[in-house]
Amino acid sequence: MTDGPGTVLAPVFGEARLGPLTLKNRIIKSATFEGAAPRGLVSDDLVAFHERVARGGVAMTTVAYLAVSPEGRTDRHCILLGPGSLEGLSRLTATVHDAGALASAQIGHAGPVANSKSNRVASLSPSRRFGASGALTRAATDDEIARITEDYRAGAATAVEAGFDCIEIHLGHNYLLSSFLSPRLNKRSDGWGGPLERRARFPRQVVAAVREGAGDAVAVTAKLNMADGVPGGFDVPESIEFARMLEADGHLDALELTGGSSLSNPMYLFRGDAPRKEFAATLPQPMRLGFSVVGKRFMKEYPFEEGYFRAQARQFLDALDLPLILLGGVNRLDTVESALAEGFSFVAMARALLREPDLVERWAAGERVDGACIHCNRCMPSIYSGTRCTEIGTGA
Repeated sequence: MTDGPGTVLAPVFGEARLGPLTLKNRIIKSATFEGAAPRGLVSDDLVAFHERVARGGVAMTTVAYLAVSPEGRTDRHCILLGPGSLEGLSRLTATVHDAGALASAQIGHAGPVANSKSNRVASLSPSRRFGASGALTRAATDDEIARITEDYRAGAATAVEAGFDCIEIHLGHNYLLSSFLSPRLNKRSDGWGGPLERRARFPRQVVAAVREGAGDAVAVTAKLNMADGVPGGFDVPESIEFARMLEADGHLDALELTGGSSLSNPMYLFRGDAPRKEFAATLPQPMRLGFSVVGKRFMKEYPFEEGYFRAQARQFLDALDLPLILLGGVNRLDTVESALAEGFSFVAMARALLREPDLVERWAAGERVDGACIHCNRCMPSIYSGTRCTEIGTGA
């Protein structure tokens, strides 16, 4: 097994390099919105959330989601990177380090996925359209694109000051940068739209700015959509081409491969049961009534399959030398082992660790037990009251 030319691949629980970092193993807790930052402030619950998985054996835990711009928050309870969040984030990273893991900050701009009503400012997108909150977005101007790029640079610097070891740039799920990449969402005819090279300009300049703001002492990765999962959206061939651009630019230490659209097809990412009833219960009226009509179209049901993104991700392995992080339905140690044997550098886990934060530690101790997650996805709507496995203690 190799990890790039001439490098011997370590086993699951051997040390591994990620850019300038040394990770104690090859399992990363991927970003799952924690729903634990009331009014955009770091809470004891948020710190405890990441302390649990850090003590549970992962090499690194990812804090989601840290906005770089006020209008780029998912809603008003989203943490905004800046002086107001520095103290709380510093406490979080210190706790994670004391628990034996490294800390990654997922940073981004929600774009059309932002709740403009909650943020009390119009959401931005490449082209005017209805956003996730049902309100019309504004097409980002040249000046706003320049300002947001600088927000990313400043946000990366704040994350480093707060003690994060790694910065993950959100390039997925039709958040702002992902929406610029999408031919379905980006209808611009200027220098930011049209052929992929122009649609990729904004994301590429942001990645360069983040690297500049972060410096060389931390790792910089990106979470990239392989496919939006919607007709006319960003798909694997263009994603591979874009990934090659990022590799040539030389600013990233790894790519984490994902898929799906928070605007149009969130279940493409999650797979398994679609918790429509539970999700509808979180919505205010009249949105709840509207969801009863469109819910099946918005929350499609995909059968769960262990490692469900693996077949798509293999195509990136064949096309790139950049280290890749496999994500999507990882519940078994043999999945981790075979993915590393195939050439993936790391494996990211989320829902399995919501149910069993100590699963990785048990694997490291020699237990070959499968994760107990039943893929019901009722953890999804729990983001509004503190993300958690709702099946713990039910006997399911």
